[in-house]
Amino acid sequence: DYSIGLSKFLDFSFKNGAVRDTIRCPCPKCRFMKWKTRDIVEDHLLYKPFPQNYVIWDLHGEKEALESSQMEDVFQDSGVQPQNPMETILNDVFEQYRQHASNIGASQPLNENEILNEEPREDHNGFYELLNDGRQTLYEASKYTKLEFIIKLYHIKVLCGLSDKVMTMILDLLKDAFEEAKFPPSIYEAKKIINKLGLNYKKIDACPKYCMLYLGDDEESLDACKHCEKDMRWHVLENNKDGLIRHPRDGEAWKTFDLIHPEFSSDPQNVRLGLATDGFNPARTLSSSYSIWPVFLIPYNLPPWICMNHTSFIKSMIIPGKQDPGNNIDVYLKPLIEELQELWNGVDTYDSSLNENFRMRAALMWTITDFPGLGMLSGWNTHTGLACPTCNFDADPCGLQNCKKWCFMGHYHFLSRNHKFRLNRVRFDGNIEERNPIRIIWI
Repeated sequence: DYSIGLSKFLDFSFKNGAVRDTIRCPCPKCRFMKWKTRDIVEDHLLYKPFPQNYVIWDLHGEKEALESSQMEDVFQDSGVQPQNPMETILNDVFEQYRQHASNIGASQPLNENEILNEEPREDHNGFYELLNDGRQTLYEASKYTKLEFIIKLYHIKVLCGLSDKVMTMILDLLKDAFEEAKFPPSIYEAKKIINKLGLNYKKIDACPKYCMLYLGDDEESLDACKHCEKDMRWHVLENNKDGLIRHPRDGEAWKTFDLIHPEFSSDPQNVRLGLATDGFNPARTLSSSYSIWPVFLIPYNLPPWICMNHTSFIKSMIIPGKQDPGNNIDVYLKPLIEELQELWNGVDTYDSSLNENFRMRAALMWTITDFPGLGMLSGWNTHTGLACPTCNFDADPCGLQNCKKWCFMGHYHFLSRNHKFRLNRVRFDGNIEERNPIRIIWI
């Protein structure tokens, strides 16, 4: 008798309540929560008892004559979903609308008074809208509901990396081709529906040096990190306590620049930059020759542990070519030079740490290259006896006949006036150095 009754139940269920050849399995283990095929459901119910109180098969297509009310669509207190798999998601998101009962068969639909008497819930309206979208077919005879189509469409967008503009254009085409279909008007509206499922996210600002997250009161009150504060003003706000050179601002070149340009140096918001470039062959393991020259700008307002981090470098341009640009590099640098000139004159900028607008200026303090790169950037001849940009005509060059290269003597020219090596004829070139010491300041 049990086997005959089970067969009748399965015939009825798969005729009236099946979704894609599956029904809810009523066995004590699945508890109406899992969708299974006929063979699996039959095996489960042969080894496990059928719920005794499940007399009206309302979850498998049988309709009970109940009073009509606005709450027909609300979940049963058994915690099981109404009709299609999309509502599994709704059941998880809006679990507060389910009443848990120990006996599945004793489930009764929630009435309007039970819900209205409860405390107000934040997503109350979103629940009914999603429930409606989850049961509303996309168009007549469609196998997709409106909610199911939106989720699958957004899944394709994420997998393929499509922009919002592209997705909106696709939706416009679909709406034009299938006028009766209930497509969302735009991808923005589709996102609003998906967000109600709890699939949205919140952006939390963080200090780029991993010091802190801007959460709670910090999110509203802080404009800068509590630990590292205003890094772009570090070169002025942070004092040098021991006089040692740990940053370019401690050197003579920086201090001399401040003396020459007091108006610029008086504003700590102005930016000081260094330019670095060099050529390399990206395919150096191959026999082909190629020279690519990236040009970086380095902001020296920042502390040394930040300004020399690769994340702080500004890649201003890349100069590709089969050979290095040589002395013609200035042709490629023209756009950068024009921007630097504009920055020297000043541009309107917003300071988020002070919540104010200001006129920001920027200065290129120096360049960083190897010696051949110096010749390319400055036009200085680095191939003769006057190649030293510091000594210039005071250089003491010596041509090596065998290797045809230049070397430079007179290095004790850099020593102080009272240094003993200046009078040592034996260890150097047999001469006494009487010239004044050279003071190197490159700007």
